[in-house]
Amino acid sequence: MTSFDKREEAFEQQFAHDEELRFKATARRNKLVGLWAAEKLGLQGATAENYAKSIVTAAIENAGEPGVIRKIRADFAAKNVVQSDHQIQRAMNELMAKAVEEIKAGT
Repeated sequence: MTSFDKREEAFEQQFAHDEELRFKATARRNKLVGLWAAEKLGLQGATAENYAKSIVTAAIENAGEPGVIRKIRADFAAKNVVQSDHQIQRAMNELMAKAVEEIKAGT
């Protein structure tokens, strides 16, 4: 194996690792966003946990972040929770940073 091949393999491994971390961080962020939204909706305990899981599922089934925002927006509208799209997006950004920190810390 040439040094070029070794370097190429290392880049491929790094890419795969980075993608795995991005997937884990996004899934964790979606759960945290679900818990945040559940609190705004007045949900607690197991109901809040189930709602957070539904947000993770919405991300998988409905094209990622836009699907999450649509679901939260619809749920907020149904319960008359006043949050702008900007506020939802800001919460998602802040919780992504938290999710990345948690993944790096191994928690």
